[in-house]
Amino acid sequence: MILDSLSNINQYASLHPLFVKAIEYINNTDLHAAEVGKYDIAEGLKAIYSDKKGVTAEESNAKFECHDKNIDIQICIRGKETIGYKPRSTCKQLKGEYNAEKDVSYYADAPDTYFQLTDNQFTIFYPNDVHSPMIAVNEEPIKKLVIKVKI
Repeated sequence: MILDSLSNINQYASLHPLFVKAIEYINNTDLHAAEVGKYDIAEGLKAIYSDKKGVTAEESNAKFECHDKNIDIQICIRGKETIGYKPRSTCKQLKGEYNAEKDVSYYADAPDTYFQLTDNQFTIFYPNDVHSPMIAVNEEPIKKLVIKVKI
């Protein structure tokens, strides 16, 4: 997992061949004006914008998730989001089967750590990072971009 300010995102371009295109998209898009929805950026890159109320920790942790075939670049465009995190290697309670169509596995474990993502910050979740996003105090609204990067 990586957590940083959006102003530093260029330094992560070398971590994956598709990160260059993802970062170009981020740098050349007015994220605040982007409409909610799913958009193809390039082969292997998809942008998913949401603008909705956050949820309680209990609701988010019920979908404590990770992915096998995608890396998530998650950007908080507006608001303050809390995210739960735990290394996949320490998770013990797989909840159901891996869903290949949605590329998601859920765990019944609880996060080890919580951190906040605020305006113009981002995090990168690799397949070994189990996370529970969109937690907000008083269910405040959060505008967010998730870029799915095919491994």
